[in-house]
Amino acid sequence: MNTIKVLSVNVSEEKGVIKKPVKEINITEKGVENDAHAGDWHRQISLLAKESIEKFEEVLGRKLEFGEFAENITTEGITLYTMKPGDKLSIADVEMEVTQIGKKCHGEGCAIFSQVGKCVMPKEGIFAKVLKTGRIKAGDEIIYTSKE
Repeated sequence: MNTIKVLSVNVSEEKGVIKKPVKEINITEKGVENDAHAGDWHRQISLLAKESIEKFEEVLGRKLEFGEFAENITTEGITLYTMKPGDKLSIADVEMEVTQIGKKCHGEGCAIFSQVGKCVMPKEGIFAKVLKTGRIKAGDEIIYTSKE
């Protein structure tokens, strides 16, 4: 089995903007500490696979940086969008449950769409809620558990 891992952890203090890579993120019961998307809702943490980013690099004809699609966690080694709500991810001490696959695109009103030109999150990004708090950093291994 392939190793599934975290390539980058990313934060932004405002919604609708590109997230910046940081050394590590602290996951609280509301999501990523100091991130605009943290709160009491079902999309506390966003994840996007490097494999999805690479597909869009080909379409756009340029290299993309981790966090450009406003994902909190950039992964490698698993096709995230094939997961189902209720599936679980464990990273270091953190446990989270997948709550949503994809999201509505805000189009031209979104800073990410304006800067990047397209967005992968509506089709291939996933969202999760926190089940157990802790810290996550690049290089951490991800354990995936299907609800089925």
